Amino acid sequence: MLSQGAHLAGAGGCGEDQGKSVSVVLPAGYSSRAATDADVEAIHELVAGTECELHGEAETAADGIKAVLSRPGFDPAVDTVVVHGPTGLAAWAWLNRGKRAQIDVATDQRGLGLGTALLDWAEARAAEVGTDWFGQMVDDKDLAGTELVRARGFEVLAVNWQLQLPMDEEPVVPALPEGITVRPFAPGDAAAAHLLIEDAFDEWQSRRKSYEEWAAMMIDRSSFAPELSPMAFAGAELIGAALCLDLPDSDEGYIEQLAVRADHRGKGLARTLLAVARQAFYRQGKRNLTLWTHSDTGALAMYERLGMTVHRSTTIHRSPTRAH
Repeated sequence: MLSQGAHLAGAGGCGEDQGKSVSVVLPAGYSSRAATDADVEAIHELVAGTECELHGEAETAADGIKAVLSRPGFDPAVDTVVVHGPTGLAAWAWLNRGKRAQIDVATDQRGLGLGTALLDWAEARAAEVGTDWFGQMVDDKDLAGTELVRARGFEVLAVNWQLQLPMDEEPVVPALPEGITVRPFAPGDAAAAHLLIEDAFDEWQSRRKSYEEWAAMMIDRSSFAPELSPMAFAGAELIGAALCLDLPDSDEGYIEQLAVRADHRGKGLARTLLAVARQAFYRQGKRNLTLWTHSDTGALAMYERLGMTVHRSTTIHRSPTRAH
C-alpha cells in the first residue's frame, strides 16, 4: 500500500492546469474512472482495510476522504482515479495541485501492477499540471510501497510521526500564565484560527492554505469537535489552538492541528493546550491522545518531553516530474 500518512499539510504550488484526463494503463479485467462522492464509503473501506493490515486498526475517517474530494482548487474529474476489478474497488489515487499524491491498493489486489499503474498516472498528471516534482507518502511499514518508489528513483524528502500519549487517569491542567485564558472553539474563532495555524505552519510548509481550503479540511468536517478544541487567548487575541477530531468508532482523542503564536512560545502554552484537550477527551471516555508532527517542524523533541512516544511513521518520497 502507498499511503498518505494521515492528516498532513499539502506541499508546493502548481502551474497552469490543462484540465485533461490522464489515462491509466491497467491489467486486463480492470477499469478506471474519476472518483465521486458516491465512492466515499467504498474508498474509506479500502483505506481502512490497508491500515488494519499494517497497524491492526483503522485511522482514516470517511469524512476525511470526502474533505479531500471537496477541497477548493481540487478537481476530482482529473485529479482522482478509482480502479475497479472483478471483486469491486481495487485501488484509488489522488494528486493535489500536482505535488502531493496518495495511492492505496486493496490488500487482496497487490502484486498485479495496480500501484505501478497509478504511480505512472500521478507522474503524468503532475507533468500535465506543470510541476517540476511530486511527492508520495508511504507508510514506513509498507515495505513493498517503499521498494516501489525507491526503485523509481524517489528520494526521501521528510518524515511524519504519529505520536501517542496514554491517559490512565484524568489529566491535570497546569495553572495558566497571568493574563491568559482558555476556552473551547466557538464559531466566531474560525478566521483567527485559520490565520494562527497558517502563520505557524508557514515556518515549514511551502504553501499557505486559503481559508476555504483550510476550513474544508478542518472545521467543516463532520468529525471536527469544537467543544473538545481548546483555544488560548491573551486578552481578546488568539495566541494558541488545539483543533481536535472526534473520530467515529475510535477510542483515540485526536488533535488535528496544534499551534502557538511565535511571540507566546516558551511559556508552556502547548503543554497547557495538550492537557486541556486530554482532560476533555478523558471525560468522554477516551484513553489515548494522538497527533501527527512533521520533521520540518522540529517539534518531535518537544512532544517527547511532554511524554508522547512515536506510534507509527510515514516517509514523504519526492521525484522530479518527467515529461510524458
